[in-house]
Order: sequence, then C-alpha cells, then structure tokens
Amino acid sequence: MRLLVHLTPNAARDGLDRIDKNASAEARLRVTVTTVPEKGKANKALVKLLAKKLRLPKSAMQSIAGQHSRDKILLVTGETPMLLKQITAIFVSEGLMTL
Repeated sequence: MRLLVHLTPNAARDGLDRIDKNASAEARLRVTVTTVPEKGKANKALVKLLAKKLRLPKSAMQSIAGQHSRDKILLVTGETPMLLKQITAIFVSEGLMTL
C-alpha cells in the first residue's frame, strides 16, 4: 500500500498532524518530527514514528520517493485489508478522521 506523507522536520513534537490534500488533490498524511533533516535522520524518525503508531515493524515501511523532499511516498507492506483497518483505527483515535 502506498502512503503519501508530508513531513515537517525540526518540529516542536513528534506526531501525526492531520490529513490534507497535495497539489494533485491526493490525500496525504501530515507528520511532524523533532529530528533535524540531515543525513536522513528525519526520514528514519518518520519511519520509526509510523511503525510505532501502526504497530508494524520498521522493515514493513520503505521510502520509495521523496528522500530529499518533505513530500514522501512510503510503501507499507502487509495484508492490505489489515493495514487499512489499522490505519483507520489509528487515524480515528488520533482525531484525524471520523467514521
């Protein structure tokens, strides 16, 4: 499953911020991390945060685009129905979406 993310590094807190749309009107997740954007540290912090929130191993996430950009595409591997259920539950619990 592809997950579009807009990452804000060097933020005040680590967390899932909100869901919005990019310039192409695709839904994306906005994430903040306190880590500085140097030598891939912010990207590693993003994967660590999302893996923890989604209760997945870090190895289940791979950055496939945007390594040097704030806009990223992550490939999350696993059973799609289970991933969608987990992601929906996390987004609802974080107040990012309602059912």
